[in-house]
Amino acid sequence: MSIKTQVKPRQALQSIKPYTPGKPIWEVQRELGLTKVVKLASNENPLGASPKGIQAVQQFMAEIHRYPDADAKDVNAAIAAKLNLQSGQIIVTNGGDELISLISEAFLEPEDEIIVPSPSFTEYEFGARLMNAGVIAVPLNQDYGYNIELMLSAVTDRTKILYICTPNNPTGTYLPKRDMEKLLAALPPRVLVVIDAAYSHFATADDYTDGLDYVREGYPVVVLQTFSKIYGLAGLRIGYGAAPEAIIGHILKVKEPFNVNALAQAAAAAAITDDLHVQASQQLNSDGREQLYAAFATLGLPFIKSMSNFVLVELGPESKRYYELLLTKGVVVRHGGLWGLPQHVRITVGTKEDNEFLITALQESMLEISKK
Repeated sequence: MSIKTQVKPRQALQSIKPYTPGKPIWEVQRELGLTKVVKLASNENPLGASPKGIQAVQQFMAEIHRYPDADAKDVNAAIAAKLNLQSGQIIVTNGGDELISLISEAFLEPEDEIIVPSPSFTEYEFGARLMNAGVIAVPLNQDYGYNIELMLSAVTDRTKILYICTPNNPTGTYLPKRDMEKLLAALPPRVLVVIDAAYSHFATADDYTDGLDYVREGYPVVVLQTFSKIYGLAGLRIGYGAAPEAIIGHILKVKEPFNVNALAQAAAAAAITDDLHVQASQQLNSDGREQLYAAFATLGLPFIKSMSNFVLVELGPESKRYYELLLTKGVVVRHGGLWGLPQHVRITVGTKEDNEFLITALQESMLEISKK
């Protein structure tokens, strides 16, 4: 006899959609029987992890029977020194995702609202829904730029947090410094601005800002950063937030002890000093973006020039078919349906060879679809 459970989940779960990550290489190989698979779906660093980070992990392996430092003091100190901040202005988290959840837990009541750009990273909404808070989505402009006036018009007495992802995921567009300052000046000081700068290391525009100056000046902002992208530590799950000490103090009250594992802490403390790896990753990304731009232009595919390590490409009504065909050819990209962009795919910038493999597979797919 089977027993039917009658345990009911929280009401908030009815409005929550679990995050769906890009397919890992092994899964595609197993499902399709492929030997070569190029993953350009999750914005991972094609150069791999920081060599300094790898060395630190190897040296620390013998200590993994110990609990990690609950306060991540070494990483905190390394970040603070690198960014010219105080240790009290830093919180180290289990990736940027945990920081978003902690911010939600620390500041949101059920009657509160957050403002999010649309399309953008879906975890902002997830954190708010988890706390029964409202979500106000403000659409980007037709060119996927930010509309500051529209965002400000969405602010009400219930607004508690405003998210800015810059460069934005999945569009690759950014908020220029003059607009960031206009936004901060116009917002009520009770509104917390979360500047998600996870992709900031790839931005090359002269008027780009990663938001850290506003932390130093005491604005009510949290700057989100991650070691997953430029430092190549995605598999270890470690990120951090920078904010005025009072804001960090509130977030620390809801942080779990031992939230960041010991190997991640060791790797991050070393990786943040690895300027050579950062510079090499930036150069590879800049070259790769130009390589992809040229190919997309030749193929007649509309795309958005990106300040990040991915490019949003419009493939039209057959974009889902393109996504599936690329999979069969060993190329994993990200379909835009997740962000309400059903005619687009997001393609991570890979190595020169990865990009060439993608371009060839895309050309073959276009030919196959045209013969339908």
